[in-house]
Amino acid sequence: MLEYIEHYWLEFLTIASVHIFAVASPGPDFAIVLKHSIRYGRRLALITSIGVGVGILVHVVYSLLGIGLLIKANPDLFKIISYIAAAYLLYIGWGAIRSPAPSKDSSSVSGASGVMISDKKAFMIGFLTNGLNPKATLFFLSIFAVVVSADTPNLVKLAYGLYLAIATGLWFCFLSVILSSDKVRAFIGSKGYWFDRVMGAVLIILAVSLVLP
Repeated sequence: MLEYIEHYWLEFLTIASVHIFAVASPGPDFAIVLKHSIRYGRRLALITSIGVGVGILVHVVYSLLGIGLLIKANPDLFKIISYIAAAYLLYIGWGAIRSPAPSKDSSSVSGASGVMISDKKAFMIGFLTNGLNPKATLFFLSIFAVVVSADTPNLVKLAYGLYLAIATGLWFCFLSVILSSDKVRAFIGSKGYWFDRVMGAVLIILAVSLVLP
């Protein structure tokens, strides 16, 4: 273990530094966590964030299996992945745009429409949002092609991937706690469904940006 740390600590620090900027930049993951934090509250937002973190492992697996090189060498394959991701974001975004106004007897802090989702669905939304995110695909293709040496053992690469998954999950869990605070949700109040519609429009814009040159 000490031998691995001695040989690969600089490589790890480079990956960790690049990851900080990548995970903090706005994208589909941020939009969906923000949406769930306001609409469903802290618990489901945290579950969504864990799903986002686990979704990182999809990119880790195909990178370790060498599929990442196939994707990089085949622009058409990457384009297909982008179309699938865009279709998924359009589906989520359109559902958010159609959010109804809350009924008069619904609590203003119980969710924009008073309708909740299951833990499993919250997790899968986070998982699929990241797992199908072409931005994450590009990040991993760049990392494993440029930063990570071809001589780096797969065990070390797996450790990098696990770190990125945990760090991503913790980052979005932190955002979930902040964004789902009573003050933030109370500020949104009974007009939360308008916020939901705005976030839906953002997701649709992100989907369109994936398929436009």
